[in-house]
Amino acid sequence: MTKMTPISDRHNTARPNFALRALRPVGLALAVASIALVTGCANYQSVKPGMSVSEAIQKLGKPSTTCTREDGTQRLIWTMQPYGQYAWGTNTTKDGKVVEMQQLLTDKHFEVLSTGKWTDQRLACEFGEPANKYGISKGHEIVWAYRYKQEGVWNSMMYVYMGPQGNLVNRFHPAPDPDSLGDGDRMR
Repeated sequence: MTKMTPISDRHNTARPNFALRALRPVGLALAVASIALVTGCANYQSVKPGMSVSEAIQKLGKPSTTCTREDGTQRLIWTMQPYGQYAWGTNTTKDGKVVEMQQLLTDKHFEVLSTGKWTDQRLACEFGEPANKYGISKGHEIVWAYRYKQEGVWNSMMYVYMGPQGNLVNRFHPAPDPDSLGDGDRMR
């Protein structure tokens, strides 16, 4: 009599199956990303109001954007652009203390663009440099695109239209991040 071996047992050797081996790097990457996200958030949360700017820089590293405001205080921004979806910023007091650390790339914070006049310099000083700057032929406009998590969930871009000269905000809107659609080449 011939002994029948189930298909699942035929390749049962000391090696893990191919699908599991293929997932190991993904699992490792997710674990590393999770740890980085948790520790990154912890670092930004560890910067408390009243802390000196030098202490904040010691904890977080050099800001990606530093602006001197009209009143002599500074605006400091640490961003994860172009591929990250977060940026944190704070204003300082005249004596060099942190006011409050704030997550900048949120729907609520982008609403500040609805009020007042927003030049390219003011925009960069409020949100940091964008992930991309595009020129569109229709309307001859420059568009700044900030990668962020819309409603804290969706991989999105906030498109900020800067007019034909590229120096004055005239409108803005969110849309899906094109890199997160389709086959997700950026996500590989």
